[in-house]
Amino acid sequence: MLTIRLARHDDEDAISELMALAIEKLQSGYLKPEQIEASKGGMGLDAMLIADGTYFVVEADGALAGCGGWSRRATLYGGNHTVGRDPRLLDPSTERARIRAMYTHPDHVRKGVGRLILERSEAAAREEGFKALEMAATMAGKPFYLRCGYTVESEWEDTNGPVAFPLATMTKRL
Repeated sequence: MLTIRLARHDDEDAISELMALAIEKLQSGYLKPEQIEASKGGMGLDAMLIADGTYFVVEADGALAGCGGWSRRATLYGGNHTVGRDPRLLDPSTERARIRAMYTHPDHVRKGVGRLILERSEAAAREEGFKALEMAATMAGKPFYLRCGYTVESEWEDTNGPVAFPLATMTKRL
């Protein structure tokens, strides 16, 4: 049975471990090994999401099965360490909320974890007056988001690290 709740700061270590495992295992069919390593530098935990109360964890029988959320801030993707973060608050009447840091434990893919987080995030953004969402999706996540009604706005590469890796900006109207 899956349960969802807001993430707490005492979840951070477990979330970081899940993120590293998900990047390592779930990106392997989409990225070269050196791109997987580089993506670890561009992705990860953004503690501001937890502080803002917009980040969720999903548990399956008490074990962490996934995490993710949304943001009312301008940063599109990345963790605490990522270059170019922008904490500016977005204007719901003219800007899109962000879907952020979606990760599923490899043992829990295709069990509804991601969809549960996405639906909760979309509802919360809608409640705050946002009319659309956007995200920086990994190539492994792109098929899932397409199935959830998102469209690809652009494809590009994160070039902030030693090796570039591909991402897609995906959007959805609420």
